[in-house]
Amino acid sequence: MSGNSIEHVEPYLNISAKAYEHPADRAATAALKAVPMLDTLVRRLIEWRYERALRQFYLGTSVKVSDVQLPQLWASHTAACRILDLPEVYDLYVATPVPGLAQTIGSRRPMILLDATLLQRLGPGEQRVVLAHELGHVLADHVLYITALNILLAAGGSIPTLLGLPFKAVKTVLLEWYRAAELSSDRAATLVVRDPQIVCRMLMVAASGMPAEQLNLDAFMAQAMEYESWDDPSDRVRRFFSEINVTHPYAVRRVSEVMRWVRSGEYDRIIRGEYRTRDEPEDVRAEAGDAMEFYGERFRAAFRDLGENVMNLGSQVGGVADQVADWLRGRGGRGGGDGDA
Repeated sequence: MSGNSIEHVEPYLNISAKAYEHPADRAATAALKAVPMLDTLVRRLIEWRYERALRQFYLGTSVKVSDVQLPQLWASHTAACRILDLPEVYDLYVATPVPGLAQTIGSRRPMILLDATLLQRLGPGEQRVVLAHELGHVLADHVLYITALNILLAAGGSIPTLLGLPFKAVKTVLLEWYRAAELSSDRAATLVVRDPQIVCRMLMVAASGMPAEQLNLDAFMAQAMEYESWDDPSDRVRRFFSEINVTHPYAVRRVSEVMRWVRSGEYDRIIRGEYRTRDEPEDVRAEAGDAMEFYGERFRAAFRDLGENVMNLGSQVGGVADQVADWLRGRGGRGGGDGDA
């Protein structure tokens, strides 16, 4: 598949997002569902009409794509919806600027926003990657939490607590989840365009701010390998803390994650039609247990890299991780959500 067209790609009928879900996304989503009252909090945020305000804002300040407005982009969008077997074709807008260069917002009726400056730097294949990535969020039911995170980021520190939960803690948990969700949606984009190199090329353009034809993909792939193989433990710890407050994983890491997934054979298996479907049951209890283990180890591993001379600090952070895990389990069993996200 060259990536020049996706019009004739066969759809993945009834595919579940679990088929391409990154393990970090699975753990983070399970952790979110274990937070007491978080679903109530998210829905309350939506009730505050932020979503309606966002929809009205982009309807009034951007260009709505259709079969008569940027028709080639619209054709790619409708094709990507068909390939992922989504129930409808969602509203698509081109605006500038768009935080993160592309976004999907709206808890009830998702809408996709693309940054006009980014589109001008991308070829048709890379544009399809961006569209498919955002639709991967829709299929995976990420949109409710993405909308909540956008509201929190826009509000800044003006909301000290939300339904009794500390603002900073809620934001940190949602940011951790969002970074993991991005890795899943990169996989969805790879499945739609059926060319991992096009996905990597889009990430290269997004990282550089330059058109793809001026860049060397092989050099960028080598850069990603250099980043992943960096062996200084203290630098790895710095990376850990530098990522805590960002919405997206670094582009080079996303490239490495896509190629690692392709090499695992999972990509080819799904292409062959061997994938999990939406009507298969989920083991929510097992996924929640995996989430607790994932996050406890994630925080401790960062400090093991520093060695014996900071073991005390590592122990303290391990204790913090335990407290976070306790909070995720339900803060002693108090509270509860009002439904699945």
